[in-house]
Amino acid sequence: MDIRVLQYFLAVVREENITKAAQLLHITQPTLSRQLMGLEQELGVKLFSRNNHSVTLTEEGMLFRRRAEEIVTLSEMTKRELKQEAMLTGEISIGSGEYHGSCHLSGILAAFRTEHPNVTYSIYSGNSDNIKERIERGTLDIGLLLESVEISKYDFLHFPVPETWNALVRSDSPLAQKPYLTPQDIVPYPAVFSRRDQIRSEIVNWFGDSADRLNIIAHGDLQYNMASVIRRENGVLFTLKLDLQHNGLKFVPLQPPIRAATVLVWKKNRVLSPLTNAFLDFAKKYISGMEKDKKIGIGHYFDGLVY
Repeated sequence: MDIRVLQYFLAVVREENITKAAQLLHITQPTLSRQLMGLEQELGVKLFSRNNHSVTLTEEGMLFRRRAEEIVTLSEMTKRELKQEAMLTGEISIGSGEYHGSCHLSGILAAFRTEHPNVTYSIYSGNSDNIKERIERGTLDIGLLLESVEISKYDFLHFPVPETWNALVRSDSPLAQKPYLTPQDIVPYPAVFSRRDQIRSEIVNWFGDSADRLNIIAHGDLQYNMASVIRRENGVLFTLKLDLQHNGLKFVPLQPPIRAATVLVWKKNRVLSPLTNAFLDFAKKYISGMEKDKKIGIGHYFDGLVY
């Protein structure tokens, strides 16, 4: 299967029109049509449903699109890695969720580029499950994760930045006037939780005997989208405290507090590019400097939790 044909296929998917895709690819429409027909014959499935004006993916086509994107991404990453010279150049692909530690990760990225200005970054935003899946496939080099890491699968660096769960509530809610919120304060209100089972279970456990009175109205991943729900519902969003402001909303601490940890991870026993290895060596020194500057150890930040 030719990488070039996969790129042709993805161009048609994006444009939903063979003629437009052919123009962008600088080939003739009959040539592109023959390439697509040959691909379908090779795979033994129909990838497109065609009409006079556009093409749409079949179910088999949608599955193949995902695989084609992964193959093309891996091919491009491999080419970049093989072209790296003495002066570090190329792209590092990094996944990260919405964390307080993301600000410090950006500090590492900026500092590394100061020393190696020809380096660029591809940033993928998602939750820890999405990021781990892409690290496993090889489409991400590194990820910043919020959860315990399976030691047998990853190498990692503890990120010396505290992550704490807060309630995000409307500024005109009675809850916004309190210095902190307890389970008893929250149970009368509609609640919005993270989609991830591990996080949701931890928060439900925090409610203890009050958990059976919870009114969970929505689950989600991105703070901005979930905040829009509680703005309308006058509810409570359980989310990490971030260095940002939501108009008409306020972060309120939880009591007792719920703390979390983030780790910078990469796949164990995978041969990394010279660029990625150089970046990780730099990150280790940078993080060591962060710990020294704050004059505390990682265990202090995370209350002795081992992640």
